[in-house]
Amino acid sequence: MQQTCHNVFSNDLLNISDYLRFNAERFPDKPALLYPDKITYKELNSKVDLYSYYLDIKGIKMGTKTVMMVPAGMEFFTLVFALLRIGALPVMIDPGMGIKAMAKALASVKPDAFIGILKAHLLRLFYPNTFISVRNNIITGFQFVKGIKGLNKLLKDKPVQFPTYSVEDNSVAAIFFTSGSTGQPKGVIYTPGMLKNQIRITRSQFRIGSDEIDLCTFPLLGLFAICHGTSSVIADMDMVHPSRLDPVKVIKNINDFGCTQMFGSPLILDRISEYGAVNGVKLPSLRRIISAGAPVHKFILESFSRMIDKEANIHTTYGATEALPVTDILASELLQINPDETENETGICIGYPIEGMDVRIIKISDVPINSWKDANQMPVTEIGEIVVKGAWVTTKYLDNEDANRLSKIFDENSNEIWHRMGDLGRMDRKGRLWFVGRKSQRVITADRTLFTIPCEAVYNQHPCVARSALVGVPADEPDTKRPVICIQLKPGFHPGKRLSQELSELGCSNNLTKEISDIVFFKKFPVDPRHNAKIFRERLARWAANRMK
Repeated sequence: MQQTCHNVFSNDLLNISDYLRFNAERFPDKPALLYPDKITYKELNSKVDLYSYYLDIKGIKMGTKTVMMVPAGMEFFTLVFALLRIGALPVMIDPGMGIKAMAKALASVKPDAFIGILKAHLLRLFYPNTFISVRNNIITGFQFVKGIKGLNKLLKDKPVQFPTYSVEDNSVAAIFFTSGSTGQPKGVIYTPGMLKNQIRITRSQFRIGSDEIDLCTFPLLGLFAICHGTSSVIADMDMVHPSRLDPVKVIKNINDFGCTQMFGSPLILDRISEYGAVNGVKLPSLRRIISAGAPVHKFILESFSRMIDKEANIHTTYGATEALPVTDILASELLQINPDETENETGICIGYPIEGMDVRIIKISDVPINSWKDANQMPVTEIGEIVVKGAWVTTKYLDNEDANRLSKIFDENSNEIWHRMGDLGRMDRKGRLWFVGRKSQRVITADRTLFTIPCEAVYNQHPCVARSALVGVPADEPDTKRPVICIQLKPGFHPGKRLSQELSELGCSNNLTKEISDIVFFKKFPVDPRHNAKIFRERLARWAANRMK
């Protein structure tokens, strides 16, 4: 049976679902969710107990790998906490990566169960081999589909307290897939210890109190909000396709419920601030904004800052599915860094390492590094590969030894694992981390190595350019690439001889880009669907190579 939780951050918790149980005991009548459904912590905890009992008798037990494809909302959070309470393993994947990529990724899991909305279950019809291992299909919201159990008519018995299954901190708690924006999606193994430490560090780093009203725009952080004991408003938006966000609806969520904190990708902040600037919108209740997923440009920070109280803080954080968060820095400091320099020509400052997170820069390598003693650390200010180690950093991928060999380094001194982020950057003399691009997207020429962020910043200065992308196409010399700049113009502008000449002159005038002679225009860059910021440069490189033949 479950044991009493005396401290919400105690290591005595049997598993993550006990955060909810603790909060239900601490303030039973406080709303856990305010919108679109209102439910108290006591009611939510009872509902999780009921769902746990239902799932258990339907065959979902401890260790059952369960694919979850349910939109963020009360049912989503109830199901995830129920699976955790049982000791089953939720498998979380971003549908925004595309159906084919998603099906391929899920096939690697060999799931035992599948819980999803009706539309999600149609995936099984098109990709039956992906779900050949599934023995238990449950549909949310419906009861009439033949052969699929439903959740809308749960047991009519009075709620019972379901015993929380005890799990070890180093066991498997959940599987979260990477987005696949720069490669094949990989299943990241989350342990109970990782999740506990993420809950602890996000609360302490961002000073989150239980009196907060949180605007949830990303499901995983919504789970953390419930563990923190805050009240959550589920943003009125499609979280799979945030580029479709209607800022009017999200602003209404914030102001109607007096949200005190929110998480928002740069895309979300940009959409809200763009609308707010035109319409004179203010968000007086917000006192904490956390942004992650992609670098936040200065103009977005400046614009959003004008909508909030001067005492409110905007945090910009860096991390990945494998390690979140890694760094943090306030917008107030970012806006003061090198104000007279061209933005991003020296890279993007992504903040100070979070307390408890060890961040190092090592020599760039494309091969496995088996031992930390073989990793060559770079001096301060020099560019290299970003590696991290900490209590909330994953130590391995699910059934993917190739990825483990390329991404993990064993440290014999501490018996811990360093994770190679796949990003390049440098540390400055103040201890801040600067990002210069993805390792896989650097362009190695016959003379030197070019990094995406600094080179692209040169061309982004032109008033006609919406964004640029450095790519490499095949060159005459082996193991080298020919650098090409791809240009996406702002609406209303069109490629022409004069514009090409201006961009060429801009590139030649800067030491970073003086050897780039090829410029190719594209109407619209392929980007990740979630943040609309991560450019699929590999795809652009193939297109550019074909155009230049």
